[in-house]
Amino acid sequence: MRSLFIRKPPKLLSIATVLLISFFAWINVLQQWYEIELAAIPNQPTAAPKGSISIHIKIPSRILEVHENNKVYKTYRVAVGKGETPTPVGEWVIIWKSYRAGDIFGTRFLALNVPWGGYGIHGTNQPWSIGNYASHGCIRMRNKDVEELYEWIPIGTPVTIENHPISIQRQLKVSLMGPDVVKLQLKLRNLGYLEERADGFFNKETEIAVKRFQHDHGLKTTGIVDRKTLDLLGL
Repeated sequence: MRSLFIRKPPKLLSIATVLLISFFAWINVLQQWYEIELAAIPNQPTAAPKGSISIHIKIPSRILEVHENNKVYKTYRVAVGKGETPTPVGEWVIIWKSYRAGDIFGTRFLALNVPWGGYGIHGTNQPWSIGNYASHGCIRMRNKDVEELYEWIPIGTPVTIENHPISIQRQLKVSLMGPDVVKLQLKLRNLGYLEERADGFFNKETEIAVKRFQHDHGLKTTGIVDRKTLDLLGL
């Protein structure tokens, strides 16, 4: 009668198992370190601002600033959109807020009224991405930071997102949307032709402002921003 025996797993397999367990343990430790320390900016206030609040996001430096009465109150490191999925520049507003379960959007979400997509400021389950161009256009924060921001920021808070200047490559007219429309609106407002926010949507108010500019500069008042109009605007 043949004896039964259990073969021991090969030594290499045991080593590989230990290394794999160690790897995932290290990833967990690293994630906690990122979440707690790496993205933090020290020596900043922890109490809520009491004055008029606004948010300013600077894409080139991957920084979100909370302003109180038009002065920087607190600064956070953030992740912003990748090159192929950029964060939308412009002047937006927080339109709703919600708690999250700690998924890819972290533990909080503050939605922006961007007309061409569902963009917002939210947490993340990938804290190592903070400080990088990493998102699909949203602004990512550490969960700890977005939880603090969530309590400070009411619905209706203005949010300004800035990036490097872009060139306008197309004719602009009513119903178009995009960062090039934002640039046009900012220019028209600086020149005193537009009072509305630069929200990236070429609406009737923007068209009227363009017509006023064209009239004042001897152009045909079409309301369409062609190359000649762009040149006179310095765009």
